[in-house]
Amino acid sequence: MVIITGSNGLLGQKLTDLYLKHPEKAFVATGKGPNRHPVKTGYVYEEADITDHASVRVLMEKYRPASVINTAAMTNVDACESDKVGCDAMNIHAVENLALLSAELGFRLIHLSTDFIFDGTHPMYTEDEQPKPLSYYGKSKWEGEKRVTQYAKNWAILRTVLVYGVVSDMSRSNIVLWAYNTLKNGTAAKVVNDQYRTPTLAEDLAMGCFLAEQKQAQGIYNIAGSDYFGIHELMERVAQYFGFQLDAISLVSSTTLNQPAKRPPTTGLDISKAQKELGYEPHSFNQGLEVVAMQAGWL
Repeated sequence: MVIITGSNGLLGQKLTDLYLKHPEKAFVATGKGPNRHPVKTGYVYEEADITDHASVRVLMEKYRPASVINTAAMTNVDACESDKVGCDAMNIHAVENLALLSAELGFRLIHLSTDFIFDGTHPMYTEDEQPKPLSYYGKSKWEGEKRVTQYAKNWAILRTVLVYGVVSDMSRSNIVLWAYNTLKNGTAAKVVNDQYRTPTLAEDLAMGCFLAEQKQAQGIYNIAGSDYFGIHELMERVAQYFGFQLDAISLVSSTTLNQPAKRPPTTGLDISKAQKELGYEPHSFNQGLEVVAMQAGWL
């Protein structure tokens, strides 16, 4: 039995898709509010607020899972800067509760983290490098990681970067959807020319979670895309793929945007460990665009 937290989010819905393809693996999807996944059969859905520690305990004791994949998090970087209490509740305290329950009840905890735990001074961070977050979001995710390693006995931490994709009921947008709609509509937009990442297709991240659960992975793994480039180049690639013009796009330094939270300039994650130990092989960015385009009906 596997429990997926945050199943109404982009990654959570992709995990539901993936586990539905493996009927031999029973799973429970949990999320805040009603189930937003279009398929309602073949699994159990339970409403669950990850910050309600007592109800999370009841849920875990009811199903006694072998593994819990924790995708629930507060990921809006600027919102975390302004709502530190809410950020702490989701990204630190809820994670600590899951880690403690993991040790007590004996389930493996697979926890999602981020490249934003780093300060972004060089490309392609490995799993062994020391975190030095710049934003409150990054700090909260690093604190969450520390709770996992401190309290859980069987655990895996999966770090990822700039996740994109599409599902039928989106709670928020992502970089590729924004780029497509901005370029299609010819909307004037400023795009930073000094931030570099390894964008990650949501299906690939879901597969990384699945492999970590299947192989009972222990430790930290980078689960990200294989292509490394700047945000401005992402816009160029989306424009080229769909035949859009870049006339309304202005390239600017990130320092001119006055965003509440600092972003690491250069990250990207080295995925060689996950490739070697888990058999993880992500799509190329262009292949990822094809996947999204087919699902969104853009082609």
